[in-house]
Amino acid sequence: MTAHDLFINNEAVSCADRFNSINPYTGEAWAEIPQASAAQVAAAIAAARHSFNTVWRHTTGKSRGQLLHRLADLLEQNAQRLGIIESTDNGKILRETSSQMLFAARAYRFFAGAADKIFGDTIPLDQPDVFDFTRKEPLGVAVLITAWNSPLSLLANKLAPALAAGNCVVIKPSEHASVSTLEFAQLIKQAGFPPGVVNVVTGDHRVGQALLTSGRVDKVSFTGSPAVGRQIAAEAGRALIPVTLELGGKSPNIIFDDANLDRAVVGALAGIFGATGQTCVAGSRLLVQRPVYAEVAKRLVARAEKIKLGDPLDLATEMGTAANEPQFNRILKMIEEARSSGATLATGGKAARGPGLERGFFIEPTIFTEVDNSMAIAREEVFGPVLAIIPFDTEEEAIAIANDTVYGLASGVWTSNLSRAMRMIRGIEAGTVWVNTYRVVSAMAPFGGFKQSGFGKERGMAALEEFLQTKNVMIDFSEEERDPFAIKT
Repeated sequence: MTAHDLFINNEAVSCADRFNSINPYTGEAWAEIPQASAAQVAAAIAAARHSFNTVWRHTTGKSRGQLLHRLADLLEQNAQRLGIIESTDNGKILRETSSQMLFAARAYRFFAGAADKIFGDTIPLDQPDVFDFTRKEPLGVAVLITAWNSPLSLLANKLAPALAAGNCVVIKPSEHASVSTLEFAQLIKQAGFPPGVVNVVTGDHRVGQALLTSGRVDKVSFTGSPAVGRQIAAEAGRALIPVTLELGGKSPNIIFDDANLDRAVVGALAGIFGATGQTCVAGSRLLVQRPVYAEVAKRLVARAEKIKLGDPLDLATEMGTAANEPQFNRILKMIEEARSSGATLATGGKAARGPGLERGFFIEPTIFTEVDNSMAIAREEVFGPVLAIIPFDTEEEAIAIANDTVYGLASGVWTSNLSRAMRMIRGIEAGTVWVNTYRVVSAMAPFGGFKQSGFGKERGMAALEEFLQTKNVMIDFSEEERDPFAIKT
């Protein structure tokens, strides 16, 4: 058991109230997590506010960029260690978590380069004696709330642009996976960030509620479920502060009959069984054109049944556990509901057991065929290794099925016809469209959803704008007197 503390004002802050983090592979407690009190949440916000007002907002973009580069260096040096921590905390395989640390470092480097390139505009007004320009300024104190499936990768999407833009932050990771974030906080201090620029408070929903209702923060960025996203948006609305929401998805992955099936099948597998399906962009609805439907389903079932489950820290393991017991139970319940609704279970469908799987929250890679898009398994986010394969005949039908959802986060199109690909790109209602690939990310490419998958962008230069506000400045250099009772136009 390792015990951890809050990170406030660059100092470790202990808590009397603590709870255990459970290793989903062993089912045993492995770390103690602090449950922040309302006073400690207030202290974290106060530290961030003081640092913003006195230090960070006055720090040059060049200096902010240098600190972000140092942080990226440290993250790269600690990638394996932090990957092991994250895999132990949420059951994701080390092959993915360690590479996610390197991706996070890339995000910090990208925004380090952007920190001194935050430019305003000069605007040639139709008034020749008024000089007009704009300034891009930080918002102030931002609350960053991350999910349990990829804590440090999701944090990089938020923290890197927030710091580059000149904001101070209070971070709240999920109570189901907090350890890697608390360990990462030590790198913040080691990199040389001033006290109060980055603070971490952990605990259950009470901590999030205290952050959102404090009345002393200027921005909220949240990754998680649509249900919680609605609550956060409502609180942010009451406080009249901007919010970025990266929520769920029921993403369509669409295979046409002219696709390279070898590549398409691999892409379908990556889309749903990568990260045990516990990713917001999971291609959980696989739409397959009828001429190749049976062949694609056959290949997917054969490969799914060979997926190696096991210890997330074993580099030979291909799929780890559900991240926690509530999620494990929820996935199994949704599988049973799909079976009772008439979907055909092609493989999987239950908890996985066998040598090395005795105590973990393992679920068999599960595939349902002949799914109708009206079924719950095609409409509700499972967030697990469960694939629903839906047949279609025409492009028009594929687009109609793809868009028949409240979500709009990601999508995939597999075809060798460029014209068809372009028509599908135009027709699909989603924030990301992958063509002849799936589940590919870049620090430079904007990411975010349509519809109930949220709003606002992460990654890319668009993410920087989420943490900036525009100030307009007018300088009248005329020497003429004006009418004080009429607006000057």
